[in-house]
Amino acid sequence: MRIGLKCFVLIIVKQALRILLVDDEAIVRRSMKMLLEHDGHDISAVESGEAALEQIAQLSHCKFDLVITDFSMPGMHGDELVTRIREINPGQPIIMCTAFVEEYKVFGQASGRVDALLLKPFSFNELREAIELVLNDRDPYDKGVIVMPLEINPPPAQNFILPSEP
Repeated sequence: MRIGLKCFVLIIVKQALRILLVDDEAIVRRSMKMLLEHDGHDISAVESGEAALEQIAQLSHCKFDLVITDFSMPGMHGDELVTRIREINPGQPIIMCTAFVEEYKVFGQASGRVDALLLKPFSFNELREAIELVLNDRDPYDKGVIVMPLEINPPPAQNFILPSEP
């Protein structure tokens, strides 16, 4: 006789966040938007850095709690978007997503700091953990997250990096 166990995960949203999601790939944008909305967040999803800046300008009275942006996009790259956002709101929490770590290390670091770098492909739980770490200003060692300077190549299993202080 076999006994099967089913596991259920209950996710409780501590606070609904207002998140600006920027990614040029429609499938990525829709998937992340759907999953974050499922967690109870209010998501504005746009396809470019230019559209993101328009959203920020339109909502000057109501800021975003978090910006999640892709690095490699046509037109305005994520690094330029980060620089422009930092000019508008220096304290804006930002998570950068990229599959191109080497390109980010060459171009992205010089233009503006992000609060976390999430390496593609990543799981939704890794995105959740990055959001929690960035917004709660927690010690990343609380959950055993490896924090590495961006100059060091992450091990294959490591999917996000919190930048070290300069």
